[in-house]
Amino acid sequence: MTDTPPLAQGYEISTDPDRIDAGRVHHWLSTDAYWAIGRPREKQDRAIAGSLNFGVYAAESGDQVAYARVITDLATFAWLCDVYVDRSVRGRGIGTALVGAVREHLRPHGLKRVLLATHDAHDVYARLGFAPLAEPDQWMALAFGQ
Repeated sequence: MTDTPPLAQGYEISTDPDRIDAGRVHHWLSTDAYWAIGRPREKQDRAIAGSLNFGVYAAESGDQVAYARVITDLATFAWLCDVYVDRSVRGRGIGTALVGAVREHLRPHGLKRVLLATHDAHDVYARLGFAPLAEPDQWMALAFGQ
């Protein structure tokens, strides 16, 4: 596992729920994130309310440029999801730094595992210590649909 990657100069990460731009997050996810296309605003607002939220903000303007949320009991388990970086700032290491900050925020809680699902960012997450499930045949899912 690598050290936490530094955040690009001019950006800051916060878990302050009052800083989350819920409208912007909903727009990003519902229009540009393959896993959440068409997600209704009300559902996104409930997801934000029930999660530990991380935002990346441009230090000068305060505008939110990235988002991630974690569903957790802060004792045994966490699910990292809805990781999104605005297209205008991609390629600056913001997503990697964001996930590294999430990892470090969760580390002191002694969780047994943090899970995530991704179709296209395995290398990014692997650099931060994530690996395929060791025994995927032990995992099951109950899917209700959207």
